[in-house]
Amino acid sequence: MSVTTETSTSQRRYRPVRYRLEYLFVVMLRLAVRLMPRRCLLVLGVGVGAIFHRFDHRRRETAVNNVRAAFPDLSAGESRLIAKRAFFTLGRHALDLLRFDTMPVKQMMELVEIEGGHRVEQALADGRGVIFCGGHFGFWELQIMVHAAKFGQVVMVARSLDNPWLESMIGHMRARIGTRVVPRQGAVRSLLRALIEHQSIGVMADQHIQDRSAVVVQFLGRPAATTSTIAALALHTGVPVIPVFALPLPGGRYRMIYEAPVEMPDPKSPEAVLDFTQRCSDVLETYVRRYPQLWLWMHRRWRIDQSPIEQTLCSEKVGGRGER
Repeated sequence: MSVTTETSTSQRRYRPVRYRLEYLFVVMLRLAVRLMPRRCLLVLGVGVGAIFHRFDHRRRETAVNNVRAAFPDLSAGESRLIAKRAFFTLGRHALDLLRFDTMPVKQMMELVEIEGGHRVEQALADGRGVIFCGGHFGFWELQIMVHAAKFGQVVMVARSLDNPWLESMIGHMRARIGTRVVPRQGAVRSLLRALIEHQSIGVMADQHIQDRSAVVVQFLGRPAATTSTIAALALHTGVPVIPVFALPLPGGRYRMIYEAPVEMPDPKSPEAVLDFTQRCSDVLETYVRRYPQLWLWMHRRWRIDQSPIEQTLCSEKVGGRGER
């Protein structure tokens, strides 16, 4: 037996044990946050993020490098501070999500104010489906729960967690309010069917995509492989695309913001999918630049190796909108 095979077998044996320990830890944490005053919980969440920042060297450096590339005018210290605060946001998000899952819907909604809700109501009143787009910005899991509680069921695509026990837990958390998650395999067909049936769907638009659906747009000044699913479905069905974001407020409250529908290009244009995808990315970029500490900088968003000539061509193709 080769060393590689032995290592692979050892890893397979190790993973179930690790997964069970991770699941047990989250179950205990979930019980603890239920009993803890919420003000203390939010402070603890920041502390969890600080620990994550301190010991996860690889993701910390990824975050810092991403911030420096997006904001070249900032000093190294300023870039590191933004990255550090992004870890704080993630820690608070994770713990508060566990707390929100234990709340009755009425109590949950009392902690959230909604801006632009009339845009959603108008889109739903038209009797067609609606596409909601967002990213790993702010409190994205919370916005999924709140949206379903306020406006009804939403169908969304999500990557399955490696840990099957945690995947089952978060699946129940999403479904409790009215979110239906479809797997990535065959997702476009499922989402199209939902739109045809006049349902709402949600798609995250800020992860690196390496399948045939990817198009290259400019995001924070760099070429990024991005899903074209939002644009393709919107152009095919004619339904509106509404960006949505959840921002933290003082006192442990949140604001859900529904932006104006993204302007749709001419469906007959050969560049319609690329153009529409760029427009969706531009909206997210506006929020990231405004509130940089709220985005998930530790994600390896940019994985495209391009020559300067290729980058210039990409920039010209999307009209140079990525430049700031």
